[in-house]
Amino acid sequence: MSTKGCIYILTNPSFPDYVKIGYASNIERRLGELNRSECIPYAFRVYATYDVEEKLSDKKVHNLIDQLNPNLRAVEEFDGKPRIREFYEMSAEEAYALLENIAAISGTSSKLHKCDPTGHEITDEELAEEIRTERKERKSPFSFEKCHLKPGTQLDYYHRDDIKAEVYDDRFIKFNGTVTSLSASAQMIENVEHPVQGTIYWYYQGKSLKDYREELEKLGEYK
Repeated sequence: MSTKGCIYILTNPSFPDYVKIGYASNIERRLGELNRSECIPYAFRVYATYDVEEKLSDKKVHNLIDQLNPNLRAVEEFDGKPRIREFYEMSAEEAYALLENIAAISGTSSKLHKCDPTGHEITDEELAEEIRTERKERKSPFSFEKCHLKPGTQLDYYHRDDIKAEVYDDRFIKFNGTVTSLSASAQMIENVEHPVQGTIYWYYQGKSLKDYREELEKLGEYK
């Protein structure tokens, strides 16, 4: 009997904690349909496929997974009604292991195929990971202590030789006799109402504190 389609596992760098699982009679066409949307930053890619010999509905595939673990499915309430999607909160490796077990039990392991990322898929994943890392770094406040800058260390201001400050403690500086933050002082000097990133404006030994921190992080010394 000829193959009628496949159960697929799709990943997307936009949703690193989820995989999309479903059935398609033509996986390339299904992928094209999903990737036409401009609402998603990155394209879906095929992580794995499992060839089947009869047409299936997505519901059958999802029911199987839901019976094994009903807590994996992405479900939300919208307009007072549950909205159930074919996204599952699991890693691609976990989803693959699920299909791998099914294939082993049914003696059809040869029909299971894992797809290695290529071209833009690799760069998309790398870029998404960089963005996630930067987001985590932005959430982490700048630490003079982790930069090994002790209280009293002199700081210079961007393109202003007449403006100096000194490290006061782990989080604050002393500027014009007042204890303040890097951002608040830069906002005052720049005379703007919106918040600014102080580590871009304040320098140590010719480098912005932002660059100085990043260099230490690369060396594993920001700690």
